[in-house]
Amino acid sequence: MMDLGLLIIRVVIGLLFVGHGSQKLFGLFGGYGPKGTGGWMESVGIKPGVAMAVFAGLLELVGGAMFGAGLLTVLAAILLALTMLGAIVKVHGANGLWATSNGYEYPLVVLVVVIGVALTGAGAYSLDALM
Repeated sequence: MMDLGLLIIRVVIGLLFVGHGSQKLFGLFGGYGPKGTGGWMESVGIKPGVAMAVFAGLLELVGGAMFGAGLLTVLAAILLALTMLGAIVKVHGANGLWATSNGYEYPLVVLVVVIGVALTGAGAYSLDALM
């Protein structure tokens, strides 16, 4: 059952990150693409905005796909953890913990999940297990 639980966690978290990366890179799922996301990033002090939007989008898209598939899971978790640390430090940290205040609660939860899976292993239903 543990392997099934890890699969569910990996696939859901991985697909959500693929979606967030697609928002930043391609404007899908209600996103604003690199230019729109980059403009917002510049407004919160993340410069150069467009380059950082592309970088964050790539980390999320590639890291999410790898994490979901259980491929090089530790590396995938590092890519995703970097995006969550960036979100905590540059966007949500000053707002306190709780999501109701746009705080860092949600990015912290996701950060803990990806680190926990990386430390546990991807499970039997993963590409890591096949390799």
